[in-house]
Amino acid sequence: MPRPSPPSKPPRLVVVDVARGLAILQMVAFHFCYDLDYFGWLHVAMLADPRWIAWRSAIVTQFLFLVGISMVLRGGVAAGTQAPVAPRADRRFWRRWAQIAACAAIVSIATRPLFGPRFIWFGILHFVAAAELLVVVAAWRTPPIRDTGTIAALAAAGAAALAIGLFVHFAPFDTNAWSWIGFAAHKPATEDFVPILPWLGVVLLGMAAGALWRRHAFVISPVLRCAHASGGIGRLPAFLGRWPLTIYMAHQPILFGVLFLLRLILK
Repeated sequence: MPRPSPPSKPPRLVVVDVARGLAILQMVAFHFCYDLDYFGWLHVAMLADPRWIAWRSAIVTQFLFLVGISMVLRGGVAAGTQAPVAPRADRRFWRRWAQIAACAAIVSIATRPLFGPRFIWFGILHFVAAAELLVVVAAWRTPPIRDTGTIAALAAAGAAALAIGLFVHFAPFDTNAWSWIGFAAHKPATEDFVPILPWLGVVLLGMAAGALWRRHAFVISPVLRCAHASGGIGRLPAFLGRWPLTIYMAHQPILFGVLFLLRLILK
């Protein structure tokens, strides 16, 4: 008996790559400013100024919303059909998840000597690894995303997670052992912190948007379609958006290393 062929890899949507690439460009710019501040060439309160905090939150929101969309797009059903949409825990998922988890561990190990007690122990990569596990486990016990009602329920769950994470806080959760859940009354002392709540809500809203978009056969606005057809301005973001994990892991060592060498030269 012939073996069943493995599921084909879902096609990439350039508009998603472009959106992810634009978020990557913002992330690199933000971290460049952070590094300039670290070396004393720029004096800003990035961890206290509401404007910098808002920009950082906007960047994280873009990334995690796209994580939700991508989880649905990897579900492997045809666009515009009534077939169920659900994240699959197949070999491809586990390979990708292992890469994210390994990179999260590397970030923690690398930032420990750099920042001491403020090292990154639950940043965005730690969150993505945890969130994708939670979503896949939940998918085993919940109905597939196949109709408008299910999509609406998913969006409602996302909105609820956002509201709970933003407005429900308890002082006993301030310890590092529990603050990652999202109920902490005070943000822990760390250079990057992305707790489960409220950020899981952004992922769920992204999944709802992705499922709705898939049901409508990936309709793209005429403006985006023309921009894609003309190439040019969207080419760089599209390229960057295909390599988010690689760029995330590489850009800070490169920026930090270049600025460190410049400081030695100009000292």
